[in-house]
This record gives sequence, C-alpha cells and structure tokens, in this order.
Amino acid sequence: MAVPMPRSFRLLEELEKGEKGLGGDGTISYGLVDTEDDVHMKNWTGTIIGPPNTVHDGRIYTLRITCDMNYPEGAPSSGSGARFAMLSSWRREYTLENVLTELRREMSNATNRKLPQPPEGANF
Repeated sequence: MAVPMPRSFRLLEELEKGEKGLGGDGTISYGLVDTEDDVHMKNWTGTIIGPPNTVHDGRIYTLRITCDMNYPEGAPSSGSGARFAMLSSWRREYTLENVLTELRREMSNATNRKLPQPPEGANF
C-alpha cells in the first residue's frame, strides 16, 4: 500500500502547477490568496473563463476556495456556495484543477448553458 503524500507537499505541488499553468488549456487558473498568515495554505482563488457559445462566453468567474486541514482527504469548499456532484463524491486523487475544470464543464452542460447570469461586476 502506498503512503499518501502529506497535505503540505500536495498543496505545494498544486500551487506550482497552478502558478506555472502546467495543466489545462488556459481556461482555468488558481493560486493562493495573498495573505501572510496562511501558513497552512487554506485560502485559494480560482478563475474560470466562461466556455464559448454559452451565456458564460467572455465572462471571467473568480471564486474563493478553502482547503481545510482535512484536504485532500476531504473536498475543498467555496465561499460562493458552488455545489456540484464532484464535491459530494470527492476522492483524494482529485485536485483544485479538477474542481475548476469540472465546474467549467458544468457551465457547458445543456441545462446550464443558457441560465440567466448576474449583471457584469456582481459579487456574491
């Protein structure tokens, strides 16, 4: 049985990948929120560029992501209250990149692609 990677090593690996854009197609990005006292790397921000041919096209969505001390055993949470299937069936192998990619994929889903959106510049 393999020994799981320690939380801090896992988050440092994700940080490097997110900062250098080593994964994905450039439509998502993520990194640590700039706070001096976050030694446990709990506070992250993720950005998603809306998929083309949807109401999200051309929009940039930013969300706060919290990786509590149980991460990656437990799913991260979002200050925006984003809820979707991936978080309810969380597995340790999932990453912040997976979360953002899946959220973007959900935006392209036929039931979500035409949902009314808040006005430009809205925060919640």
